[in-house]
Amino acid sequence: MERLGKLLSESVRRILRLPIVDEGAVKELVRDLQRALLQADVNVELVLRVSKAVEERALKERLPPGISRREHVIKVLYEELTKMVGEEPARPSLVEGKANVLMLVGIQGSGKTTASAKLAKFYKSRGMKVALVCADTYRPGAFEQLRQLADRIGVPVIGSGRDPREIVRSAMERARAERFDLIIIDTAGRHKNEADLMAEMAELAEVAKPDEIMLVIDGTIGQQAAPQAEAFRRATAIGSIMVTKLDGSAKGGGALSAVAATGAKIKFISAGEGLDDIEPFIPSDYIGRLLGMGDLRGLLERIKRAEAEVPRERAKAMLEGKFTLRDLYEQMESLRRMGPLKGIWKMLPGGYDLPEESVEAAEKKLSIWRAIIQSMTMEEVEDPKIINSSRIRRIARGSGTSERDVKELLSQYFAMKRMMKSLRKRRGVLRGFPRLPL
Repeated sequence: MERLGKLLSESVRRILRLPIVDEGAVKELVRDLQRALLQADVNVELVLRVSKAVEERALKERLPPGISRREHVIKVLYEELTKMVGEEPARPSLVEGKANVLMLVGIQGSGKTTASAKLAKFYKSRGMKVALVCADTYRPGAFEQLRQLADRIGVPVIGSGRDPREIVRSAMERARAERFDLIIIDTAGRHKNEADLMAEMAELAEVAKPDEIMLVIDGTIGQQAAPQAEAFRRATAIGSIMVTKLDGSAKGGGALSAVAATGAKIKFISAGEGLDDIEPFIPSDYIGRLLGMGDLRGLLERIKRAEAEVPRERAKAMLEGKFTLRDLYEQMESLRRMGPLKGIWKMLPGGYDLPEESVEAAEKKLSIWRAIIQSMTMEEVEDPKIINSSRIRRIARGSGTSERDVKELLSQYFAMKRMMKSLRKRRGVLRGFPRLPL
């Protein structure tokens, strides 16, 4: 999917650089589009249909008032690609004030167990009391894998017994007694065909009575995702889909387009192994990112989740130059909660696709600075001016870094402090300033 996004955004940039967008430029864009989609394993018929629609609309549609041919071509490309992966996002189905039950199904190897933990963390971060249930009694180590993931995000694994029905039944009893907002059930994935998958789903649904059943599909299977999605769409009216493993496969575009073609609703996508690597699937935002237009909605959502509020008095003190290493540390923690830097850059308009080595260097620097501050005494964190040569040597040894790293951090800190202090001179900077989100 990363390669697809790179090819498409390069095509868009070429169009934007051209002095005149004529028929030849449009046809070249269409050829680029066909190559990119075919490399992403999108169905050939769908590729031809999308590229034909882009070409016809770009050349034949009357330009809206105030819109240039260049802007119109980009708009048409954006709209047709959005149609390809589904125009409308899946609607939220969880209800406040009750114990919602979300049951995950899918064939073996689709990533259901990790998906369960990702969903648990996603909803927990939004204020819900979440529990996980392991209804997979066939795969060795399934319970232990889920328990380890649950421990990392601080949610319990509930339910006991030897039979999946027995486990789910006991979990439902505990969930009602302890007033959980959401119970996520991870089911077995031993089946290799849709009929067996649907039979197991019906069997457990009889006990769990889920509010939503979510099919987890491995994005690396490409166009083969369509039969699973179609069978699932026919079997349940309350179903949604999560497509996983979109980070390392050339078939991701094929999986997304194949699922969307069935009319099934993709609710979440996952493009990484980290527990934060999950996002609601909003087709328009997703295509915007692929074209290098950014995803401001997703970026603002990340910022909101990572936001750390500072009381008025603390904010005022910071702007007066009373800015400590503790404040710097809290800002770095907020940035870490937003997720990997590479993902944040891509959400910005223009698609800031930084070289891998630059992103890695920046993330490594933040990690080093974090370790250095953690190795300081409380006195040093609150008043860095007292840090002399001997303290720098001790901090470097304690944090496993170099003295040069410690000096670089201190230099950056004092520069930030001077900048903060200079803001005080700007008139009205504190006017109407009840809280400051970092």
